[in-house]
Amino acid sequence: MSTTLRNLSVGDRGQVAGYEEGGRAYRKKLLSMGLTPGTELEVVRVAPMGDPVEIRVRGTSVSLRKGEAETLQVEKKA
Repeated sequence: MSTTLRNLSVGDRGQVAGYEEGGRAYRKKLLSMGLTPGTELEVVRVAPMGDPVEIRVRGTSVSLRKGEAETLQVEKKA
């Protein structure tokens, strides 16, 4: 079952499943950050107001704004 990155909590792990429709503006940026389908990630930190979200992907920490996090579809891992 996929959800958006925005719905994951600190410590959650997931795998990139795809991108939301209408997220074309962010899709290219996310792809250039290495967030390609099938890539595993972990939520490291979420700011108090929920923006930005820090994730660890491919050994690198990346911060995403709220709009970017809502665009990224993720399959949550147990």
